[in-house]
Amino acid sequence: MLEAAPSAWVRQQFVAQLALGQQMLGALCGFGTVHCSLGLHRDDVGGGGQPLLSLFTITWQDTPAAPRAATAARAVTAPDGHRRVAYLELPCGPATVSETLRPPVTGSPLPRLPLLQVHAHLPHPDCKRLAVLTVSSTAAARRAEYRAVLEGIADTVRFTDPLGALS
Repeated sequence: MLEAAPSAWVRQQFVAQLALGQQMLGALCGFGTVHCSLGLHRDDVGGGGQPLLSLFTITWQDTPAAPRAATAARAVTAPDGHRRVAYLELPCGPATVSETLRPPVTGSPLPRLPLLQVHAHLPHPDCKRLAVLTVSSTAAARRAEYRAVLEGIADTVRFTDPLGALS
Protein backbone atom coordinates (compact mmCIF):
# COMPACT_ATOMS: atom_id res chain seq x y z
CA MET A 1 0.00 0.00 0.00
CA LEU A 2 2.81 2.38 0.82
CA GLU A 3 4.36 1.90 -2.61
CA ALA A 4 1.07 2.93 -4.22
CA ALA A 5 1.06 6.29 -2.43
CA PRO A 6 1.69 9.20 -4.80
CA SER A 7 4.32 10.87 -2.62
CA ALA A 8 6.49 10.51 0.45
CA TRP A 9 4.24 12.99 2.28
CA VAL A 10 1.14 10.83 1.63
CA ARG A 11 3.05 7.72 2.79
CA GLN A 12 4.08 9.55 5.96
CA GLN A 13 0.46 10.63 6.63
CA PHE A 14 -0.74 7.05 6.13
CA VAL A 15 1.85 5.66 8.56
CA ALA A 16 0.94 8.36 11.10
CA GLN A 17 -2.76 7.44 10.87
CA LEU A 18 -1.93 3.76 11.39
CA ALA A 19 0.17 4.63 14.45
CA LEU A 20 -2.79 6.54 15.90
CA GLY A 21 -4.94 3.49 15.29
CA GLN A 22 -2.49 1.27 17.13
CA GLN A 23 -2.61 3.60 20.11
CA MET A 24 -6.42 3.50 20.12
CA LEU A 25 -6.38 -0.31 20.00
CA GLY A 26 -4.00 -0.45 22.94
CA ALA A 27 -6.35 1.73 24.98
CA LEU A 28 -9.30 -0.65 24.31
CA CYS A 29 -7.64 -3.93 25.31
CA GLY A 30 -9.20 -4.31 28.74
CA PHE A 31 -12.85 -3.55 27.96
CA GLY A 32 -14.24 -6.93 26.81
CA THR A 33 -13.90 -6.20 23.12
CA VAL A 34 -14.39 -9.31 20.97
CA HIS A 35 -14.07 -7.69 17.55
CA CYS A 36 -12.28 -4.64 16.29
CA SER A 37 -11.93 -3.16 12.81
CA LEU A 38 -9.88 -0.17 11.83
CA GLY A 39 -11.09 2.17 9.10
CA LEU A 40 -8.92 4.58 7.19
CA HIS A 41 -10.78 6.48 4.51
CA ARG A 42 -10.96 9.85 2.84
CA ASP A 43 -13.31 12.57 4.03
CA ASP A 44 -15.37 13.05 0.90
CA VAL A 45 -18.05 15.26 2.51
CA GLY A 46 -16.16 18.52 2.47
CA GLY A 47 -12.91 17.82 4.22
CA GLY A 48 -10.81 18.19 1.10
CA GLY A 49 -10.14 14.46 0.95
CA GLN A 50 -8.27 14.40 4.25
CA PRO A 51 -7.81 10.93 5.76
CA LEU A 52 -10.20 9.93 8.53
CA LEU A 53 -9.51 7.20 11.05
CA SER A 54 -12.32 5.23 12.68
CA LEU A 55 -12.56 2.22 14.92
CA PHE A 56 -15.45 -0.26 15.04
CA THR A 57 -15.74 -2.55 18.05
CA ILE A 58 -18.10 -5.18 19.35
CA THR A 59 -18.09 -5.65 23.10
CA TRP A 60 -20.10 -8.08 25.23
CA GLN A 61 -21.34 -6.80 28.58
CA ASP A 62 -23.05 -8.89 31.23
CA THR A 63 -26.30 -7.34 32.48
CA PRO A 64 -28.78 -8.15 35.21
CA ALA A 65 -31.60 -10.32 33.84
CA ALA A 66 -34.39 -8.05 32.60
CA PRO A 67 -36.67 -7.66 29.60
CA ARG A 68 -34.68 -6.73 26.52
CA ALA A 69 -36.36 -3.35 26.04
CA ALA A 70 -35.54 -2.40 29.64
CA THR A 71 -31.92 -3.48 29.15
CA ALA A 72 -31.63 -1.39 25.98
CA ALA A 73 -33.06 1.66 27.75
CA ARG A 74 -30.93 1.18 30.85
CA ALA A 75 -27.74 1.00 28.76
CA VAL A 76 -27.94 4.70 27.90
CA THR A 77 -28.83 5.94 31.39
CA ALA A 78 -25.32 5.41 32.77
CA PRO A 79 -23.45 8.59 33.73
CA ASP A 80 -21.36 8.37 30.53
CA GLY A 81 -23.03 11.40 28.96
CA HIS A 82 -25.05 9.60 26.27
CA ARG A 83 -26.65 12.12 23.92
CA ARG A 84 -28.90 11.92 20.90
CA VAL A 85 -30.50 8.73 22.21
CA ALA A 86 -32.86 6.81 19.92
CA TYR A 87 -34.81 3.62 20.54
CA LEU A 88 -34.99 1.25 17.56
CA GLU A 89 -36.81 -1.97 16.80
CA LEU A 90 -34.34 -3.96 14.73
CA PRO A 91 -34.71 -7.45 13.25
CA CYS A 92 -32.68 -8.75 16.24
CA GLY A 93 -34.94 -6.97 18.75
CA PRO A 94 -34.95 -3.70 20.68
CA ALA A 95 -31.90 -1.47 20.63
CA THR A 96 -30.75 1.99 21.60
CA VAL A 97 -28.36 4.16 19.65
CA SER A 98 -26.55 7.00 21.37
CA GLU A 99 -23.50 9.19 21.13
CA THR A 100 -20.81 10.29 23.53
CA LEU A 101 -18.13 12.91 23.01
CA ARG A 102 -15.11 12.31 25.21
CA PRO A 103 -12.53 15.05 25.78
CA PRO A 104 -8.87 14.22 25.27
CA VAL A 105 -7.17 12.76 28.33
CA THR A 106 -4.24 14.74 29.67
CA GLY A 107 -1.00 12.82 29.34
CA SER A 108 -2.53 10.22 27.02
CA PRO A 109 -0.67 9.14 23.87
CA LEU A 110 -4.00 9.35 22.00
CA PRO A 111 -4.73 12.30 19.71
CA ARG A 112 -5.45 15.62 21.46
CA LEU A 113 -8.90 15.76 19.84
CA PRO A 114 -12.31 14.91 21.31
CA LEU A 115 -13.36 11.33 20.61
CA LEU A 116 -16.80 10.81 19.12
CA GLN A 117 -18.32 7.44 19.97
CA VAL A 118 -21.58 6.25 18.45
CA HIS A 119 -23.00 3.23 20.30
CA ALA A 120 -25.66 0.67 19.48
CA HIS A 121 -26.82 -1.37 22.50
CA LEU A 122 -28.37 -4.69 21.46
CA PRO A 123 -29.70 -6.93 24.26
CA HIS A 124 -29.22 -10.64 23.64
CA PRO A 125 -32.35 -12.85 23.68
CA ASP A 126 -31.01 -14.63 26.81
CA CYS A 127 -31.68 -11.31 28.66
CA LYS A 128 -28.34 -11.63 30.47
CA ARG A 129 -25.93 -9.84 28.16
CA LEU A 130 -25.68 -6.94 25.82
CA ALA A 131 -23.78 -6.54 22.57
CA VAL A 132 -22.40 -3.02 22.28
CA LEU A 133 -21.39 -1.95 18.79
CA THR A 134 -19.32 1.23 18.76
CA VAL A 135 -17.84 3.42 16.05
CA SER A 136 -15.18 5.80 17.37
CA SER A 137 -13.46 8.65 15.55
CA THR A 138 -11.86 11.99 16.25
CA ALA A 139 -13.79 13.32 13.21
CA ALA A 140 -16.69 14.60 15.33
CA ALA A 141 -17.88 16.78 12.44
CA ARG A 142 -18.87 13.54 10.65
CA ARG A 143 -21.21 12.49 13.49
CA ALA A 144 -24.25 12.01 11.24
CA GLU A 145 -22.34 9.90 8.73
CA TYR A 146 -20.83 7.63 11.39
CA ARG A 147 -24.22 7.24 13.04
CA ALA A 148 -25.81 6.20 9.74
CA VAL A 149 -23.07 3.62 9.20
CA LEU A 150 -23.51 2.17 12.70
CA GLU A 151 -27.29 2.01 12.40
CA GLY A 152 -26.85 0.16 9.10
CA ILE A 153 -24.49 -2.34 10.74
CA ALA A 154 -26.83 -2.82 13.73
CA ASP A 155 -29.67 -3.60 11.33
CA THR A 156 -27.72 -6.64 10.08
CA VAL A 157 -27.21 -8.19 13.56
CA ARG A 158 -28.89 -11.53 14.24
CA PHE A 159 -28.58 -13.55 17.43
CA THR A 160 -28.84 -16.88 15.66
CA ASP A 161 -26.25 -19.47 14.77
CA PRO A 162 -25.79 -19.19 11.01
CA LEU A 163 -24.57 -22.81 10.86
CA GLY A 164 -27.61 -24.03 12.80
CA ALA A 165 -29.82 -22.48 10.15
CA LEU A 166 -28.29 -24.78 7.53
CA SER A 167 -29.03 -28.05 9.27
